[in-house]
Amino acid sequence: MGLLTDEHDFRAMRHYRTFAFADFATYLAAVEDLLRSRASQGAHTTVTLFDPEEYADFCTETGLAADSPSSRARFTAELTTTGPTLPYDGQPLADLIPTLVDEAVRQATWEYASTLLARLGACTCCGQDIGQTAFTRASGLLARILDTARPGHRHLVCSVSTAPETLVAVLHADTDPDGASQLDEAEALEFTTVLALGLATQRPGGLVIRTTTPSTPDQVYGWRLRAGDPEPLTAGEVFDAYCTDTDSGDPIPPESGVEYCVPPNLGPNATPSAHQH
Repeated sequence: MGLLTDEHDFRAMRHYRTFAFADFATYLAAVEDLLRSRASQGAHTTVTLFDPEEYADFCTETGLAADSPSSRARFTAELTTTGPTLPYDGQPLADLIPTLVDEAVRQATWEYASTLLARLGACTCCGQDIGQTAFTRASGLLARILDTARPGHRHLVCSVSTAPETLVAVLHADTDPDGASQLDEAEALEFTTVLALGLATQRPGGLVIRTTTPSTPDQVYGWRLRAGDPEPLTAGEVFDAYCTDTDSGDPIPPESGVEYCVPPNLGPNATPSAHQH
């Protein structure tokens, strides 16, 4: 099922005569009723993000009539193989929509970062693929960060300044009883790709990790990306970053039970020197 997730997209679909809904609230209620009905009958439904602009482009490229339910069905079928999807398992639509949007943003971030990495080509000095080399460096750096972090739940955020906006990737990692990290593969791929882009392009960026372990204060620390290498942040810099509103610049009261500290030593082999190209 293709889902319109906001009123802007809904209004765009209202231009089609065969789109029967008059207001967004009624549309969402009808979608939720249909999802629940299918679930009660034992049917499995995959929900995907329906973008009216992409739909119009799809119809133009394929020669299909845009004002047609069958064209919308064909576009939705294409989306389930290429776009972000979520299985419907009975959750309220109010919970499903933001999760689906987050998944779409995550996929778009990975695709954009991958495209930029691929465009870097080969190093003029050694002939190695710059993007692939950076990805290998980023993978090693991430592994070392997780190895040196305390056991428990780890929440990592990597940001890299690009045009027209900053790319942000998030990774959640837990440890099993043997101390090994447990990752979501899709999250790890996106995170590593964004980090690799920062290392390869030497654009400004940062990486912050928050570790949560039962019965102990959370620890927060991080690195700035400078000239293609991670540079440890001081405890004061981490405190300032966490206790400042990113939109207004106003101070935010620090959380209780949180330690803002310097990162552990990653060792000399955590991330080899960047290519000079």
